Amino acid sequence: MNQTAAIIGGGVIGGGWAARFLLMGWDVRVFDPDPDAKRKINEVLANARRSLPGLSDVDLPTEGTLSYHSEMSDAVRGASWIQESIPERLELKRKVYQVLQAHCSSDAVIGSSTSGFKPSELQGCATRPEQIIVAHPFNPVYLLPLVEVVGSDKNDAQLIDNASDILTSIGMHPLRVRAEIEAHIADRFLEAVWREALWLIKDGIATTEEIDDAIRYGFGLRWAQMGLFETYRVAGGEAGMRHFIAQFGPCLAWPWTKLMDVPELTDALVDKIADQSDAQSGAFSIRDLERARDNNLVAILRGLKAQNWGAGGLLNKQDRRINKLPQILDDIDDLGKPVLTVARAVPLDWTDYNGHMNEARYLQAFGDATDKLMELVGCDADYIASGGSYFTAETHICHIDEVHAGTRIEIRTQVLLGAGKKLHLFHEMYDGDRLLATGEHMLIHVSLATRKAADPDDRVAVPLARIATAHAALDRPNRAGAAIGMR
Repeated sequence: MNQTAAIIGGGVIGGGWAARFLLMGWDVRVFDPDPDAKRKINEVLANARRSLPGLSDVDLPTEGTLSYHSEMSDAVRGASWIQESIPERLELKRKVYQVLQAHCSSDAVIGSSTSGFKPSELQGCATRPEQIIVAHPFNPVYLLPLVEVVGSDKNDAQLIDNASDILTSIGMHPLRVRAEIEAHIADRFLEAVWREALWLIKDGIATTEEIDDAIRYGFGLRWAQMGLFETYRVAGGEAGMRHFIAQFGPCLAWPWTKLMDVPELTDALVDKIADQSDAQSGAFSIRDLERARDNNLVAILRGLKAQNWGAGGLLNKQDRRINKLPQILDDIDDLGKPVLTVARAVPLDWTDYNGHMNEARYLQAFGDATDKLMELVGCDADYIASGGSYFTAETHICHIDEVHAGTRIEIRTQVLLGAGKKLHLFHEMYDGDRLLATGEHMLIHVSLATRKAADPDDRVAVPLARIATAHAALDRPNRAGAAIGMR
């Protein structure tokens, strides 16, 4: 039998909690008096179903059952986790706890999504204060793993442990806050940055876009994979955190910021920070940390690049500026030779556990070569938008030599057949003169309206015939038409 979570308040955060629990196999009951709650949560769920499964390389649990309830008592009865995500009004939250505790199990965890209130404040009028904790997530809850778990002296340690175990089981990272404090940990950082940003705008120093650019193109990328202190440890070089503080600590006393209430960097504080940094990262050399940082940044930036967003959009613009591949057929000096369709370095995230290029990436590289050849013969975005395209019907890849990260590869493409509905391509991947792999592909031209085979129109047929005729004089590649088998 599935465990049950009750979601009290179905806004952006409540909807995210519902999606997280539901897609991790829990049954979910929602209470929200808003007449649009069902629509809003279903829209959040649609986004979660589209995105969350892609984070996992194994099958997710069978999705739980979602139900909506007009009475809070029905929603919470028998639930083992109750998540309150109602507006940030303390008296309203306290009234809600009184109602739900009259009907919920005494051993259920009641978590509040509050971003500011301390648990002792939430527990003020509760029937069972020991049951209520802060479980503060970040939007979107179904993708971001952090949840700040805060208890008071009224909470039993076992309840906090159980809550942390449940959160871990649904793929979250419970950050157990050591003591009650307004806004917990993460939002205090956000508030500090937010306040400074408001001053920069008020004083005419920067616009909202310029401030966002400073974050998303710079330190935000570093923070995303190493946080604050490990990033600064790397900045300290081989001498580590103590050197970083000695070099940059005095800046805290300079009037760089409107937020000037900073702690004195006493020897005791420096020792505390340095010792904690050693415990966190001391097992790694500075070179290890730099390589990990670079690997992570490449993965993040390439992910952003695929979405053409933020710093990834900048990378795509740079690619377009420096691209040396032919853009149209007339850019090719000699049509009687295989066409250069890919020229690039192998990125870090294309390698596998053997230290060489993952076999799926060979297909990606050859697929990019096919796309480039299609573009050169007129099957470009405009043509595809008009209703015609090529679908790949068959592929054969031969792996000849190892390819490692950083290798500069070129793919040269020969058209073996380009007539009627058929497009038969043979790709060869090289590192200089060293043949690395070959890819053979048979494509069929289709009508996107019917999804069936159809002849291309003259926008593609004429330039394709031109290059196919030129390549007809080339020798047929030795591996063309090959199949796996004993020789």
